[in-house]
Amino acid sequence: MRFSRWHAHGNVYLLAEDRGLTPERVRAEVGDADGILEVVQVDGAEAEIAIWNPDGSVAEMSGNGTRIAARWLSERTGLRDLVVRTGGREIGARLLADGRIEQEMGEFHAFELERVGDFDVTRVSVGNPHAVVLGDPADLPRIGPLLETHPRFPERTNVQVARREGAGRVAARVWERGVGETRSSGTSAVAVAAATHGNGDVVVAFPGGELLVRLEDGRAWLTGPAERAD
Repeated sequence: MRFSRWHAHGNVYLLAEDRGLTPERVRAEVGDADGILEVVQVDGAEAEIAIWNPDGSVAEMSGNGTRIAARWLSERTGLRDLVVRTGGREIGARLLADGRIEQEMGEFHAFELERVGDFDVTRVSVGNPHAVVLGDPADLPRIGPLLETHPRFPERTNVQVARREGAGRVAARVWERGVGETRSSGTSAVAVAAATHGNGDVVVAFPGGELLVRLEDGRAWLTGPAERAD
């Protein structure tokens, strides 16, 4: 099976161009990567992928993962306008002149603030589940594992601890379901922006780098880099 190594702000994925992954094979091959992107089908400017977590579970969605897949597809085809499908979602992507990828992430939904255990949490759906806590991002290693496996989330959840740093800017750290802490996350950027702003342009600063989120009438766009790491 052929693998190439990619990253989006330090969020590292292996990309498998051949099919046949199983949970056992994923656990054996993933190494220090944050997951594996399995190319299921390619048809011109469109690709379908499966996103595997290091523990062998399948993720419904990954903003960074789909952005990497879009960049791979652009290099393969020479095209700039692309479509990536995963987990029942269709993500439109466009290669910008500066090399970044702009993605139309589709609908998101931010729920009312609720108390979960010891934390005030805003749940956000971006095709996958998120739990956003406002506070000091340095507290993520304590908060992340507690919320990921809390009974409130029987399917487990991604967790973000975020701090507003002014209008249109947020600092955050991410605890990904089935992965642990990662340096960046695309869907987490959308979740954090939705929980802290609701509409407009928001720069979300992760340890791995900044992602630009645009929120408009319940839909999200995400812009950031993706490149080969090998």
